[in-house]
Amino acid sequence: MASSLLIQLTKTLRKKSHQSFFKKATWIHLMVITCISQAHALDFLAVYQRAQSADPNFEAARYALAVAQEKIPQARAGLLPTISANGNKSYNKAKYTFGTAPQADRNTKSWNWALQLTQPLLRAQNWQALNQAQALLEQAQAQFTQAEQDLILRVAQAYFEFDIARETMAVAQAQVKALEQQRALVQQGFAKGTHAITEVHEATSRFELARAQQLATRHELASKQADVEKIIGTLPAADLLTPLKPDATIPLPAPHDIQPWLDLARENAPAVRAQRAAIAAAEFEIKKNQAAHFPTLDLTTSYGHSYASNSAELYDYQNRTGSAQVGLQLTIPIYAGGAMNAKVREAIAERHKANAELEAATRQVSANAQQAFFGVINGVSQIDALKSAVTASRSEVKGNQVGYRLGTRLNLDVLNAERQLYTAQRDLIKARYDTLMQGLKLKAATGSLTQEDVLSLNQLF
Repeated sequence: MASSLLIQLTKTLRKKSHQSFFKKATWIHLMVITCISQAHALDFLAVYQRAQSADPNFEAARYALAVAQEKIPQARAGLLPTISANGNKSYNKAKYTFGTAPQADRNTKSWNWALQLTQPLLRAQNWQALNQAQALLEQAQAQFTQAEQDLILRVAQAYFEFDIARETMAVAQAQVKALEQQRALVQQGFAKGTHAITEVHEATSRFELARAQQLATRHELASKQADVEKIIGTLPAADLLTPLKPDATIPLPAPHDIQPWLDLARENAPAVRAQRAAIAAAEFEIKKNQAAHFPTLDLTTSYGHSYASNSAELYDYQNRTGSAQVGLQLTIPIYAGGAMNAKVREAIAERHKANAELEAATRQVSANAQQAFFGVINGVSQIDALKSAVTASRSEVKGNQVGYRLGTRLNLDVLNAERQLYTAQRDLIKARYDTLMQGLKLKAATGSLTQEDVLSLNQLF
């Protein structure tokens, strides 16, 4: 990775002056990341496209939608004719005795077949079942939309946190190198008698603490890489995730007013639409169970043949019959032990439950939209402040370097200024990613996060 290459390349600069070392190390760090990213990097769009085919959670959501789509033809089948055919054939071998007559064989044969068609004419329950299936499909479609948005958010979260961890590790590595230089200088000063032993201990303590932080950041980077791989599968070792452009501009929400976002969230959020469909499905469930009390009327028609030979009384006897029937079958439910009434009460309770869940979902998406909206607003302001901090820190580093050469500043002052610069640069990157994430969450809360946003976001990498 770029950070490991940075370590190897900066080893060649350890004999250089302290000031030029960090200047060149920073330049090399940027150049290595740029060159390797252009050759092997995966940008945000490429990671998202991998996730679409590799993420098991999204695949499960896709099949959940396919399951719901099959509910429509299943419910429609209750209104269409059914055709069935049945037949049987039997052979009976027996011996009979009649009075004092000798025992006689009476072997019998029989077979029959019939073809029957039943066309429902009046089945209110089945019509309500079809309406319910359509409502359940609408619910599944809203849930799938939410799964699509969730995939974008999870990819963005994992991608952003990986790059933040990578930058944090680069800062930790730079600090280790700086403190290693500081310790070496203090040890040389102690050998010459210009530094006290306490300064050696302090420099060593700072160095060991920086090494511990470096190990922690390395573990954090591995953890964030595992989060990416959990979504897209194995991330090839040669691949780097493309970092955010240094000049990437984070846009403010448009419109720049919270109320339209709240209205859109309450109306269009997938969680809200799914709950509205759940209420509709519960209403149809009530009607379906109430319709179970209604009479049903079916048209039935059948055609068949039968054959029988011999009997216990007659031998050499054969009977062939063909028949055709057409009729109406009326069924009037009278009493089913109270099961239908219980199902109606159950469905009414489910509707009340769905209404409560709709209210909860509406409040949640409103809160999410509000938090994300102000997260973007505050994030943009924080980015501006951190840009100024980076500029000021860079000037401070240059000033301390000049002061160190003139003898008015200590080497530790230079180290602290450079560490502050690295930290400010890392915080700026984190603030940019956090603000981008809040922008995505804002669109997700309003149900307007689509693949077009993925393409737009990819232009920032």
